[in-house]
Amino acid sequence: MEEGMSRDLLDKEWAGLQTDFDKLEETHKTYQSAVSNFTKLQNQCLKEIAHQKKRLGQVSQGLERLSRTDEEEILLRNSIQEQIETRRDRIAVLEETLPRRSGLYLRIILDGINVSFIDQEKRYRFKEQYEKFKLVISGIILVIISMDLMFKYRAIDAILHFLLVWYHCTLTIRESILIVNGSRMKGWWRLVQFIRTIKAGIFIVWPDGLMYDIFRTQFLAYHCYTTLLQFLQFYYQQGCLYRLRALGERHEMDVTIQGFHSWMWKGLSFLIPFLYLGYIFQLYNAYTLYKLSQHEQCDEWQVIVSAFIFFVLFLGNTFTTSMVIQQKLTEKMMPKSCKKTD
Repeated sequence: MEEGMSRDLLDKEWAGLQTDFDKLEETHKTYQSAVSNFTKLQNQCLKEIAHQKKRLGQVSQGLERLSRTDEEEILLRNSIQEQIETRRDRIAVLEETLPRRSGLYLRIILDGINVSFIDQEKRYRFKEQYEKFKLVISGIILVIISMDLMFKYRAIDAILHFLLVWYHCTLTIRESILIVNGSRMKGWWRLVQFIRTIKAGIFIVWPDGLMYDIFRTQFLAYHCYTTLLQFLQFYYQQGCLYRLRALGERHEMDVTIQGFHSWMWKGLSFLIPFLYLGYIFQLYNAYTLYKLSQHEQCDEWQVIVSAFIFFVLFLGNTFTTSMVIQQKLTEKMMPKSCKKTD
């Protein structure tokens, strides 16, 4: 009797499971249909945006052919040009919810894998993971440098160099993904991460010897300072971004990156001297390495190449930061009426 009841229960369970599976198949069909429609709508939007951009470019070229002396044509050109700029801003807003084509670097590294997040929440989550990643690895680097200064083992040096290569290489990939998803990182501060990756790679293949031993302590002191400076920059920039995002003056996908940026100007009180001290340290490294390259016992190519890289970092960082400061000082001195026309 009990065996018969268990069979009945088993039949009911299987029948219920079959009903659930039938529902699953129907749901999956609906899902496939929705994905197909979603992809079609997505491609249609991208196609129409490309068409809009092309036509806007053609209209802009047509405006250049209008007379620059006829008052009516001048007014017409100014009116249409203003509408074109407004239209481009609106298109940029639309593009934020659509997939973007990865740059050449990501296409080489990831072989064309789509890294554009449609969901805004996933974008924010990746951005926060990027910030936490930098802080955690910077803390690990600081610990390894402290151990290296105390024990002076080449094995610890090797761990540090490999960690720096992996860290900077990983940051180049993460920052490229952030750019695809709406971050506005660009210019020198984007390029400098690649230069640091090359620099760290050179130190890996720098053989042990007199030149390495002479520069070793200075190199560790430099990275200790730049790591501490990165902590200082992070907390300062986070505060700036929080205030500016609350006021609607910064993009939600903006992140903290090394260097000085125009949006950091408000409330700036102490960061610039520390940045310039770091740049002077880079120049001092370049000078030290150049002098070592002239040493009669120096036969390592890594010495002069590292000197050149540190000098490039010094020039690029100093020039970029100085240009931003000059720009902000100029804007501050300009009359309000002139600022509105920019």
